[in-house]
Amino acid sequence: EFERAAVYRDRLAALSAVQSTQGINPRGVEEADVFAAVQEGGQTCIQVFFFRTGQNWGNRAYYPKADRSLEAAEVLSSFIAQFYDDKPPPSLVLLSHEVEDQALLAEALSARAGRRVEVQAPKRGEKKDLVDHAHQNAREALGRQLAESASQMKLLEGLARAFGLPKPPRRIEVYDNSHIMGSNAVGGMIVAGPEGFRRRDYRTFNIRSDIAPGDDFGMMREVLERRFRRLLKDAPKVHEEDGGGEAAPEEVADGSWPDLVLIDGGPGQLAAARAILADLGIADVPLVGIAKGRDREAGRETFHMAGHEPFRLEPRDPVLYFVQRLRDEAHRFA
Repeated sequence: EFERAAVYRDRLAALSAVQSTQGINPRGVEEADVFAAVQEGGQTCIQVFFFRTGQNWGNRAYYPKADRSLEAAEVLSSFIAQFYDDKPPPSLVLLSHEVEDQALLAEALSARAGRRVEVQAPKRGEKKDLVDHAHQNAREALGRQLAESASQMKLLEGLARAFGLPKPPRRIEVYDNSHIMGSNAVGGMIVAGPEGFRRRDYRTFNIRSDIAPGDDFGMMREVLERRFRRLLKDAPKVHEEDGGGEAAPEEVADGSWPDLVLIDGGPGQLAAARAILADLGIADVPLVGIAKGRDREAGRETFHMAGHEPFRLEPRDPVLYFVQRLRDEAHRFA
């Protein structure tokens, strides 16, 4: 019962995290949420610490999307207003910055809680220490986030060079199929981009058609047809006239069209995938087939693209490891 086991595993991990983060247990603060905002590199990190019954009940980092021109205090103010949309506020909210309409915010939170809620930006004492600790955590978390996104962008730039793409892809879709001795066939699609794996965009496709056991071509055909028919319906590509009679570069209605599609297989699978998209009138989505090496050895993958000779990447090339990670995640998910 793997699903139930995973639930209990996650609960145990969460309890362990709560216990391990109880290093700061303030004497004078019984119940409070502590918010600290840090800005760097055009991004904002807000670290939230939760104190209940005088104990640290854990913390979490958030990365709200906000206009780069906004100051940390402005982002923090908007964030807090939304943060308590679906949860009751504690009796004390501590902030790293004075925010505009702080009294009004306290009044709104008090009305929501049905009791008095204080909102403070402390300048000294134990409460200031709590905010400083959250601020340091926010700075470290944002540093890690920026480092990860920078390395991810380097990998995407390398991927664009390797596959001859005009620019680093912002949405990569990877497809894989799985079955149990020919039955219970399912197709999986994973999505990755500058921020890493986008798990909320993953999709499964239960194979509906009467496909012979182990017919990978048939499974791929159904998955790609269903995915791209839906995409054509929900997010048709938009052409904008530039006044010269020629269509300007295509733009996507909702950003959900992939800049790169990776499929598991060699020239046969690639040709089949291209034919499927061509039948739907789609000719501008880059397709790459990844054929495993002899004895399915990692590091000996051969890449197939239309109009190119098959090629390999250097065994120690970070881009190769990146592609392997994408393919392995698709296989795991399927």
